[in-house]
Amino acid sequence: MKNFMAIYTGTAAKLEAFKQLDEKTRAQREAAGMKAWMDWGTTHAAAIVDQGAPLGKTKRAASDGVSDTRNNIAGYVIVRAESHDAAAKMFENHPHFTLFPGDAVEIMECLPLPPM
Repeated sequence: MKNFMAIYTGTAAKLEAFKQLDEKTRAQREAAGMKAWMDWGTTHAAAIVDQGAPLGKTKRAASDGVSDTRNNIAGYVIVRAESHDAAAKMFENHPHFTLFPGDAVEIMECLPLPPM
């Protein structure tokens, strides 16, 4: 089994469109989304290595210093699966983008460190 990091992505435009929904519709979508997300977590509990979390504002550290920056990363989770395809299939129809205003989930293998 291998570990895979799944990155939840979203754009400011999608979030803004979600915020424009009337209060009742938005509350219903949020409640349905949370239930679906919890159900997804229960279904895949045996494969979840690290539940992850939503992510906040971003700082960028580079050779020219530290600065504020923006990206589309909204959160993460780490799962275990037999293959990259199997890990990706866990996220088909995920509530992050079917009920919430997220764009997608990007899944990448966590590779081992090379020997020192």
